[in-house]
Formats: sequence, C-alpha cells, structure tokens
Amino acid sequence: MSLEKLNNEIIQCRKCPRLVEWREEVARVKRKAYKDEEYWGKPVPGFGDPRARVLVVGLAPGAHGSNRTGRQFTGDASGGSLFPALHRAGFANQAEVKSRSDGLILKDMYITASGRCAPPDNKPSPVELNNCQPYLEREIQIIQPKVIVCLGRIAFERILKINSLRNSVYKFAHGASYQLQNKVWVLCSYHPSQQNTLTGKLTVQMFDQIWKKARDLINENI
Repeated sequence: MSLEKLNNEIIQCRKCPRLVEWREEVARVKRKAYKDEEYWGKPVPGFGDPRARVLVVGLAPGAHGSNRTGRQFTGDASGGSLFPALHRAGFANQAEVKSRSDGLILKDMYITASGRCAPPDNKPSPVELNNCQPYLEREIQIIQPKVIVCLGRIAFERILKINSLRNSVYKFAHGASYQLQNKVWVLCSYHPSQQNTLTGKLTVQMFDQIWKKARDLINENI
C-alpha cells in the first residue's frame, strides 16, 4: 500500500464515536480567533518525505491546531517550537508554518502521530489509541525509517507496543535512545507542548540536541 492510499483511508476513519463527535463539534463551533476559517475536522494524516529515514511520532492533533489546519503540528504552539527546531537542524525548509499551503517541505523526515483525531482534553483513551495503531504500523512498514523520534511518553509506549516490547525494560527519558532488534533506533523527547516549553522542562537547547542526535543515529545506520 502507498502512503497516499493509507492517508486517504485515515482521513475517512470513523472508528471512535467520541472522537468523531468532538472533532466535528470543534470544527463547527470554532475558536473566536479562527471563526472565519474552515476547519479540517477530520482525522489528520501523516506528511513529509516518503523516503524519510526519520519518523517523528507525536500524540494527537490539537483541537484548534491540526484539527483546524489538517496537517500535523500546524497551527498551534507545539508546532511553533517543533518546526523552528527542524529548520535549524536542516529537516525543514522553513521555520514558520501556518497552513497546508505554506510551502513547508520536510527533508528526510515524516511526521505522524499516535492518534489521528483531536481528543477532548488532549487525552485519547487506550481503546482509541489501539484503534489508531494499525495506521502507525503500516506507516512504519511503508517508510521503513532508520530512526523513530517519539515526542512524549505516549508515543514511546505506542512504539514499544508495536514492537512487543515491555516498558519495564525500555524507560522513557528525554534524550534516551534504544536500538531495537530490527536495527531501528528509537529516540525519546519531551513533547514540545506549552506545558513543557513554558515551564522550562523542554528548552530550545534540549530540543535542538534531539535533532542533532537523530542525525547522528542516522549515520550509525549507514
């Protein structure tokens, strides 16, 4: 299956009634600042370089970010930290992102998420994440990345689950990296949410080190 076919399937997904109701209500009611915009209001597919060696896995779309723009990490504060870092590291052609038509191009990177629909309170349930997991599994099969960067504990635990690994052995910590039996590297980072960036839990320097390490891990696999 191609990424294009997979993404078309993702966009049409209605497996989780709670998420379908929430994402569509948010798209209908809108935030006042975006009242004149047409919200995406559907599951958000992955995007980027189909031949990427680095796969980035986030949590789920933000209600007024990706659920509005239709592209991962686009239109919210998390993306405001992520894309400047990717630009500095040479993975993105620009630092500022606003919409699916802003000209952003990712180089050697594909960005996806553990959950594809905006969840209430940014908390998808375990059942909802399980419903989404086959999409992530198929992305990994198609792309065959050398490095998987997990933005946050939930993304890390989802990758462990896909690989039938126990989190009693593999521990989440910012900057931690593990090489799996299939030679793929998994690299952990705190999620670039405001909860982490505004409190200093994740600094610009700490985030830049993640992308430098991702490049180093790519080179180890050549």
